Amino acid sequence: MGTTQLGEQQPEPKYWHLKTVLSQALDTEFSVGQALPNERELAARFGVARATLRQALDQLELEGRLQRRRGVGTTVAPPRVGVDVSPRQHTWPGAPGDTWVATDCVRVSPPPAVARLLGVPPEEPVETVLRGLITQGQSVAVEHLYIPSVVLPAPDGRVPAAGGDRAREVLARLRRLEPGGQDRAVELGSAGAEEARSLDRLPGSPVLIVTTRYVAAGRTVAASVATYRADTCRLTFGNQAPLSLTAR
Repeated sequence: MGTTQLGEQQPEPKYWHLKTVLSQALDTEFSVGQALPNERELAARFGVARATLRQALDQLELEGRLQRRRGVGTTVAPPRVGVDVSPRQHTWPGAPGDTWVATDCVRVSPPPAVARLLGVPPEEPVETVLRGLITQGQSVAVEHLYIPSVVLPAPDGRVPAAGGDRAREVLARLRRLEPGGQDRAVELGSAGAEEARSLDRLPGSPVLIVTTRYVAAGRTVAASVATYRADTCRLTFGNQAPLSLTAR
């Protein structure tokens, strides 16, 4: 196996050079929301194989320069929207000022990683609240909020079987706990079929996944897995205004 010496120049991948050329074209020839020509026309214009073109388009989508939508095609994306994910904004699920909209609640077994986070057996069903986040009239994130029933205070009355009413009842019971803190992690992922439908994306589209652990009385009482559109969102973590990192 060959080795590469430090300082030795590596050739720029062809798709990366094409990405740079396409980015310049987006700045000078296209406007926000305008559709790009189809792949065949673009590949012919730049003299590249369609596989190379797709790699460049994938990278531009990942960087938030392009959007791909069912029935619309590939369009020039608007600047990303700043979404505050700091504890200041996300103090406690369902607390005053919480802008997430609860749509459903079901009892299902959580993913294995979430079960470990909650400290419950993988096969144990937990309350799973489904919520969405809308910013500037656009759906930008969906969330699965997992809550073990054992940590929730007893309900004041009969709990609805499912739907938005059950979700709001479960969140009201969660609010009765004394918050003890939270921590979160962010990673890049790809949209599954369910998330893609909710966010009007194609399956496999790049997304930002924010996992949050909520603590009360010295134990984990809830875990949230929120999926944000990577093409439209810039996550912020403090009180400052979002930084503008590009000239767009």
